Amino acid sequence: MSTNINDKTIQNAVREKYAHVSRTIEGRFRYPTGRAGAEALGYDPSLIRSAPDELIDVFCGVGNPFSVGEIKPGEIVLDVGCGGGFDLYYSSNMIGAEGKLFGIDLTPEMIQRATRNLLLAGVTTAILKTASSENIPFEDTIFDVVTSNGVLNLSPEKEKTFSEIFRVLKPGGRLQFADMVLKEDLPPEEMTAKAWSE
Repeated sequence: MSTNINDKTIQNAVREKYAHVSRTIEGRFRYPTGRAGAEALGYDPSLIRSAPDELIDVFCGVGNPFSVGEIKPGEIVLDVGCGGGFDLYYSSNMIGAEGKLFGIDLTPEMIQRATRNLLLAGVTTAILKTASSENIPFEDTIFDVVTSNGVLNLSPEKEKTFSEIFRVLKPGGRLQFADMVLKEDLPPEEMTAKAWSE
């Protein structure tokens, strides 16, 4: 899809939306979010029930990246676009004490929200950083699994994003993601920076 919108403008629109979402999710999405959204997407009902309200209320995933494969005990997991932290919380219940959790998000406000939410949920060892998916701030080949939920579509440089993900995955590592895609190009008049974050 060709567009006259530059990458910085797109990232700023995404940043603005998710800074708002870090405070309240109300009215920002056209699909079920929060507890109802996680239930509709097939997440484990017991983990949904045990999630603190502050954590689950900001969930805005578009799918269930865990439905494509299990996260194993002891694995090292990176969540790209960790949002309010629900998928990190979910992973923490699978990796056990030997595993390690990392998350990145474009929005500092979301990193702050995820940090608070995970502490409320008893997840104290996750390492969270403000970063874009196009520039992942970790060494090569350190993650067993990279997860992402409704975030890769927000990247204006998808080839760079996928290159970065595969750079940080160990040989034989797995990318488990859920996302939305366009079946056809948007009309030029609808191709705005705001459209990237919708």
